[in-house]
Amino acid sequence: MGIPHSAFYEPLTEAAAAALAVRLGLVPDTILHCREIGDGNLNLVFRVHDPKSGKGVIVKQALPYAKVIGESWPLTLDRARIESSALVKHAELAPGLVPEVYYTDQPLAVTVMEDLSHLQIARQALIEGKQLPHLAQHIGEFMARTLFYTSDFALEPHVKKQLVKQFTNPDLCKITEDFVFTDPFFDHDSNDFEPELRKAAEEIWADTHLKLEAAKLKKKFLTQADALVHGDLHTGSIFAGETETKVIDPEFAFFGPIGFDPGQFIGNLLLNALSREPDKQEFLFHAIETAWNTFAYVFKEAWKNSSLDCYSEVEGYLEHTLAQIFEDTIGFAGCEVIRRTIGLAHVADLDGIQPHSRRIEVKIQSLELGKKLIKQRRNLTEPGQLKRFFRHAIAP
Repeated sequence: MGIPHSAFYEPLTEAAAAALAVRLGLVPDTILHCREIGDGNLNLVFRVHDPKSGKGVIVKQALPYAKVIGESWPLTLDRARIESSALVKHAELAPGLVPEVYYTDQPLAVTVMEDLSHLQIARQALIEGKQLPHLAQHIGEFMARTLFYTSDFALEPHVKKQLVKQFTNPDLCKITEDFVFTDPFFDHDSNDFEPELRKAAEEIWADTHLKLEAAKLKKKFLTQADALVHGDLHTGSIFAGETETKVIDPEFAFFGPIGFDPGQFIGNLLLNALSREPDKQEFLFHAIETAWNTFAYVFKEAWKNSSLDCYSEVEGYLEHTLAQIFEDTIGFAGCEVIRRTIGLAHVADLDGIQPHSRRIEVKIQSLELGKKLIKQRRNLTEPGQLKRFFRHAIAP
């Protein structure tokens, strides 16, 4: 199958990325270092910097196919427009929590943005045992502000519908539909897991109740255009340090259910908790509580101060809305935990566990946790219940 290149499109080289940064006046025209640093599945990412001044930028370019597979899996270049537009919108709504965008080029599918190399990807920091004291609060605030202020609660209907049109993202939504909500629940070729997990995977594929609940969650993802969700808000999409947090990579952004972003974030904190000994897990459960409680607090304040919904003052409506979001959050977290264990895209939190026998043991626990989160999501009403639920779910 041919790759649909733009008339002006060609993949950047390190030299071309450096030349672009110089031409834009973003780095000095001196001896530059440029290196392709992308470790993701879909894009080229270059860091261009001047070693003398330390000044640098990131040049990101979408490829017209999935980098992890090759040209046999074509993808639209329009995802670069969606990503840069989402970063701009997120910066407007949650200033300081996303990288600054300096330049975009739609035909080249290029975004040039702030260099965050002084920070660390949150997933790696958590694997190393760092506690990232502001991560949970910052992400809770990011989610509340970006989700509330792009929802029908804060926007006139015609404005919201224009944004839905702007962020229609069928190619990348299809990836989520398949790899998060479908393939892990069936014996599909895309699934990827160790032979020792086959029995546990087959139990998932045979679990009619689980598949019914997964189908309900998938339908929400397909049809519930609540707000502009990031769409891929795991700990690998966040840079963090002692005082700063920056959310990156919103190329999966689209209008979907509000609970999806909190579900992915909390699901990935649970995956990290699974990789730790019990006495090292407390920070993760505290982070989950902080993230949700911050989200709920900021969402409530926005509701009180900015809601355009004529029903917003009706007693019980805000509480009902947050309760439904939390229920969805738990279900989406369960889907994330399962797909990161036996689906196509794994996480280093689990795959890095040694020895092999311990990794298999933890992954079996992960599948049990994911199943119970999905099936019992209505039994959880606040994040403080998660630690006990977690311990019970993975108990032998």
